[in-house]
Amino acid sequence: MTEIQIVKRSGAREDFNFGKICAVIDRAVDGFSLDTSELKNKVLDFVKDGTTTQEISNFLMLTALSLTTVADPDWKNAAGRLKLFDLYKKIAQYRRTNKTRKPVYDYPAFLDFATENGIYSSRIKEVYSAEEIKQAAAFIRPELDLVYDYAGINLLIKRYLCEYDDTIVELPQDMFLSIALLIEQNADKSTRLQQVKDTYEKLADRKISLGTPLLMNLRRPNGNLSSCFITVMDDNRDSIFYVIDQISAISKFGGGVGCNISRVRCKGARIKGIKNSSGGVIPWIRIINDTAVAVNQQGKRKGAVTVSLDMWHLDIEDFLELRTENGDQRMKAYDIFPQVVIPDLFMKKVESNENWLLVDPHEVRSKYNCEIADLWGKEFEELYAQLYLDAQFGKLEMFKFVPAKELLKRIMKSQIETGMPYIAFKDTLNKYNPNKHDGLIVGTNLCTESHSNVRPTKFNNKRLEGEKIISEAYNGLVHVCNLVSINLANVQDDDELESICRTSVRILDNAIDFTQVPILEGSLHNRRYRTIGVGAMGLADYLARRDIPYIASADYVDDLFEKMALYNIRASIDLAKEKGAFEAYPGSDWDKGLIFGRRQLEFNVSKYKNQWNGIFADLKKYGIRNSQISAIAPNTSSSLIQGCTASVLPIYSKFFVETHGKGSIPNCPPYIRDKFWFYQENKNINQKIIIDVMSRINKWIDTGISIELMYNLNRNIRARDIYDTIMDAWKKDIKTLYYTRTIQKDGSSAEKSECVSCAG
Repeated sequence: MTEIQIVKRSGAREDFNFGKICAVIDRAVDGFSLDTSELKNKVLDFVKDGTTTQEISNFLMLTALSLTTVADPDWKNAAGRLKLFDLYKKIAQYRRTNKTRKPVYDYPAFLDFATENGIYSSRIKEVYSAEEIKQAAAFIRPELDLVYDYAGINLLIKRYLCEYDDTIVELPQDMFLSIALLIEQNADKSTRLQQVKDTYEKLADRKISLGTPLLMNLRRPNGNLSSCFITVMDDNRDSIFYVIDQISAISKFGGGVGCNISRVRCKGARIKGIKNSSGGVIPWIRIINDTAVAVNQQGKRKGAVTVSLDMWHLDIEDFLELRTENGDQRMKAYDIFPQVVIPDLFMKKVESNENWLLVDPHEVRSKYNCEIADLWGKEFEELYAQLYLDAQFGKLEMFKFVPAKELLKRIMKSQIETGMPYIAFKDTLNKYNPNKHDGLIVGTNLCTESHSNVRPTKFNNKRLEGEKIISEAYNGLVHVCNLVSINLANVQDDDELESICRTSVRILDNAIDFTQVPILEGSLHNRRYRTIGVGAMGLADYLARRDIPYIASADYVDDLFEKMALYNIRASIDLAKEKGAFEAYPGSDWDKGLIFGRRQLEFNVSKYKNQWNGIFADLKKYGIRNSQISAIAPNTSSSLIQGCTASVLPIYSKFFVETHGKGSIPNCPPYIRDKFWFYQENKNINQKIIIDVMSRINKWIDTGISIELMYNLNRNIRARDIYDTIMDAWKKDIKTLYYTRTIQKDGSSAEKSECVSCAG
C-alpha cells in the first residue's frame, strides 16, 4: 500500500505502514482477550491518501469504543490506552519542538520545566533536595498509565493534567508523584521518602481517590485544597454581604459551598419597627445564585451552592418553589441547590397528621430573646410548644399554620420535578455530632455528606477609618473538609484495607497543615476541629467480586464499614499520640468516651470487641487527631478515573452509553463480564432496601453519606412509596438525603448536576 501516504504530526508525509498500526493496536489490547481483526480491517478501509496520523488515532479510539459490549468490556480499556498513546505522541511532539526532556518519564527534568514555567509551585524543590527528588523519581511505575479506560483517561486529561501553552505537558505519574511529595512534605525526613512511596503507590494504583481540589490544585501555585465549605448568614446587612463575599472567594478557588440562611427574617417582617419592610430570604438567595454563576470554579464550571432553610421558617413555601418551572420567575433561583433542614418534631407531626407552625426568626429573637435557628432537640421542642400556644392566642404577629403532611407532600413533589430539595435531619445531625459541646450543625455541604459546627461572623464596634465605617468581625467559623475515597473495587483483603485507611487519614491530616483556606473562618475551623472525610467508592464492584447481590448485602456491608471505622479511628488516634489531639477535644464526645454516640459497653456485642476495647483505652490515653473522620461523597466523576462504580450505591445500569457533543462513550462496571448476575441496577431496587443498606453504613460514619434516591416510574411508584422511604430514612437515623432521581416512563431521567469539588 505504498501508494498511500499519511501526514505526520510534524506535517511531513510518509508511506502508510499498516504494520505500525497493527503494532499499536496489539499494544493497546495486550493482556486482554480481544479479537482485533475487525478493528484492523476497519482502519484499512478508513485510511486514504492524505489522512493524518491524528485522524487515524481518533478513528482507532472511537472504533474501539464502538466495539465495547458486556461480553467484551475490555474494548473501552483498549480505547483508553489508545487515548494515552495519543497523549504520549502529543507530549513528545511538544518536547521536540521546545527542546525539553525526551524520555516519556524523566521526572527531575519535568519538575525543573514545570517549576521554571510557573506550572508548578516551587514548593517541591524548596522542601526536597535534588538527591531526594532523584530517589523519588525511581518510584514511578509507567505501566500504571495503562489501567485507565477511555472515560477515565479522557477525564484525567481534560480536567486534571497540567497545561502549558494550551498543551498538556504533564503525564499521570508525574501528577501522582508530585502530589505524594507535597502531601508528605512535613513528614520526618528519616521516613519521608518511605511515606512518599506509600502515598504515590496507593494513588497511582487507584486504591485511593483524592477529592478534586487536592487532585487538581495541590501542585499548582496558590491552589485551594479543601472540598467542602459551609457558612451561615446572620440577619443583618453586614453579615449578608460578608457571606456573599465568602461564597465568591470559595467559588473562585474551586470549593463547593453550603449556606444556611434560616436566621434571616421572613418576607413582610419588620425592619427597624416598620411592618412589611423585609423581602424575605428569596431576594438574597437570588443574589447568591448570581454570585455562583459569576464567580465560577476556576473556569471549569460555574460555582455550586446549596442554600439551606429550616422547616419552621415562614418563607419555606416559597423556598420549595425555587427551582420549579411554574410561578413567578422573580422568585426563582435555578442555579441554587435548595436544602430543607427538618427537626424530628416536624416528622412526628407528619405522622400524627397535625398542623405545623411557621414563624419569623426575627420576631422570635425580638420577643423571646432566643435564636431559634440555634436550637435542636429538647430545647427546640420546648420553645416551639410555647410559640405554638402563643400563635393560637394571637400573641405572634408573623406566623402560619400549615398541615405538616401537606408540606412534606410539597417537598416530595419538588423532588420529583427537580431532584431537590435535599433533606437534612437536624436533630439526627446534632445527636451524632461529636462536638455538640462547642456549637451545632445547621445544615450540610453541597453533596450532603460533610458537616460540622459553624457559626456566623458577628459584626460590632463600628469604627471610623479615614472616610469609611469599618465593622469589626469576630468569632465566626466556616466548615472546611478535605476528602478522599477508598476504591473498594481494587481492595484485595483486610490487611490492604487497613493500610489504605491509614494512608488516607494521614493524607488528609497532612493537607490541613499546609492548605491555604480562602477565608479566615475556614482556617480557624481547620485548627479547631481538623475535620477530614475518608469515604468509599466501588462498593457495588467489591460486592460483585465476592458474589454478593446488593439487595442481600446489608450484614456484609455492616461488617465491612465497621472494620473501616476501626482502621480510620485507630489511624487518627495514632496521629494524636504523635502530634496531639484536635483543639476542641476537651469536652467532646470523644473525650467523654463516646464513639458514634455509643459507649464502650455497647460495642461488646461486636465480633471486634477486643479491637474496640483497645481503641477506647488509647482514646482515653492520647485523644484523637481529627474530630470527624469519615464522609462518603457521591464521586460520580472521579469514579470514572478510578474505573469503578460511584460511591456506595448500586450501579445505575449494567451497560449504558453516555452521549455528549463529541460522541458516545459506553459505560459498564469493571467486573461485568464475569459477575453479570451479581450487579443489580438501582433503578430496579426498592429504595427502602437502599435505605436499609445505607443505615448499616451510616452506623460507622461520623458525618454523612451522599444518598441518592432513584424512583423508577415504570415500577408503579406511588406517592406513598416515596413518603415511606423518607420516613424510613428518618427513623433509621439517616442524617441526610441527597439528590432524588426519577426514571420516566420513556426510560429517560433528568440530568444531575454535581459539584466538582465533592465529586472526589
